[in-house]
Amino acid sequence: MVSKKTVRLAQLSILTALIVVLQLLSYSIKIGPFGLSLVLIPIVVGGALFGVRSGAILGGVFGVVVVLCCVFGLDVGGNMLWSINPLLTALICVGKGVAAGAAGAAVSAVFKKMGKPTVGVFLSAIIVPVVNTGLFLAMLSLCFYDTLVLWAAGQNVAYYVLTGIILVNFVPELLLNTILAPVAQRVIATVRRNRM
Repeated sequence: MVSKKTVRLAQLSILTALIVVLQLLSYSIKIGPFGLSLVLIPIVVGGALFGVRSGAILGGVFGVVVVLCCVFGLDVGGNMLWSINPLLTALICVGKGVAAGAAGAAVSAVFKKMGKPTVGVFLSAIIVPVVNTGLFLAMLSLCFYDTLVLWAAGQNVAYYVLTGIILVNFVPELLLNTILAPVAQRVIATVRRNRM
C-alpha cells in the first residue's frame, strides 16, 4: 500500500509540473504587453490541500520559473529588470510568489477550520493574485521606479499602473482565478474525499 506521504509528494509534484507548464504558456497568452498568469490556481489548490508551507513552496516554484524566464528573455519586462539588478529581480520574483502562496494557503486553512472550505478556496483565489500583483507593484515602485517611468512612456506613472498593469493584467487574472475557484474547490474536495 502506498503511504500518505508518497501520495502527497506525487500530488505536489503534479502541481509543480503544472505550475511550470502554465507559467511558460502564459508568455504566449498576452493581454497587452503582459502575460496572463494561469499559474495561480495550482498554487491555490496546493495551498488549500497541503497547507501554508506547501503553498509557499509552490509560490516559490512559480517565482523561480519567472526568474528563469527573465534571465532567458521570455519575460521582456523582467529581462529589463534583470539587466538592471539581477539579485533584486530574483528576490522580488521569488518573494512575491512565496508570499502569495503562503497567504492564500493561510486563508484557506482559517476557513477550513471554520467548516467553510469553499469560502476559503474562493477567498484564496482572490488573495493570491492580490498579493502577487500588489507586492510586484510595491517593489517595482520602490526599487525600479525609473524603469516604471520608462515603461509609462510619457504617461503619468499612476495612470500607467492603473490602466496598463491593473486593468489590463491584474483584473483579468483576478476574474480568471475567481471563475476557476469553484473548479479548484471540486478538485480539492475530490482529493480530500479520496484521501479518507
